[in-house]
Amino acid sequence: MNVIETNNLTKNYGKSRGIVDVNFTVEKGEIFGFIGPNGAGKSTTIRTLLSLIYPTSGSAKIFGKDVVEHGPEIKKEIGYLPSEVFYYDNMKVIDLLKYSASFYKKDCTNRINYLAEVMNLDLNKKIHDLSFGNKKKVGIVQGLLHEPKLIILDEPTSGLDPLMQQKFFDLLEEENKKGVTIFFSSHILSEVQRLCDRVAIIKEGEIIKLEKISTLKENNYKKFKIEITSKVDEDYFNIEGVNKLESKGNRISFMFKGDVNRVMGKISSINISNIWIEEPDLEEIFINYYSKEE
Repeated sequence: MNVIETNNLTKNYGKSRGIVDVNFTVEKGEIFGFIGPNGAGKSTTIRTLLSLIYPTSGSAKIFGKDVVEHGPEIKKEIGYLPSEVFYYDNMKVIDLLKYSASFYKKDCTNRINYLAEVMNLDLNKKIHDLSFGNKKKVGIVQGLLHEPKLIILDEPTSGLDPLMQQKFFDLLEEENKKGVTIFFSSHILSEVQRLCDRVAIIKEGEIIKLEKISTLKENNYKKFKIEITSKVDEDYFNIEGVNKLESKGNRISFMFKGDVNRVMGKISSINISNIWIEEPDLEEIFINYYSKEE
């Protein structure tokens, strides 16, 4: 079952960029990554999904229901964390969270206390006394306090220190194990690489790639670093599939795409003292797709 489904979703802002014919599906229980640089259309897509803004054309469904037609009903089962959070400065954190909980018509007290403890959030402080990172924690607790079936995150970790990021990821993985679907929008590729099953890459308002993380990595270059014990000719590794070849002293490094046996055959014919073969990270894959498009 698809929790999110878009059909040529388009939002036109006139001269400034929106989104054009965005198509993707997010399956129940999936952690889905949505990546692209700032200004690529990530937040516009999310706001359209949440019917905070309406599409110019095309449509989107969440839980099988049209987002415009059934917006209020759908939102009861969604937890949303925007990229920037703004609150009433004079309220205490606990009062704000209780006020948020009142919209869901259920007792969220235990849940609020649990989330605040996990995120190390002081519930008795006033909002205006909080740092940006602590305000982000309030947003996380607010987005999860009603135990939503779908969590939509827009650049969620900005402002969180590395320890809190780790706790936040653990929390998301815990929710996902319960069957919660997560839509994770970010320009920080290591986050997406760590958490997500599949990823959509958006550029200038259009989806340019939709792929499993594992496939993205498999179909891309592998990084080779070799330490040699005897000199080889400069063009020894000049074979099909080798790119970015560099030779410094007894170290040779290059990127390779293709049949690994071919390059391993070349390596086995020379004397080496060490070898490293690494997967490129999503950052490199991402740049690869963007440069291909250009």
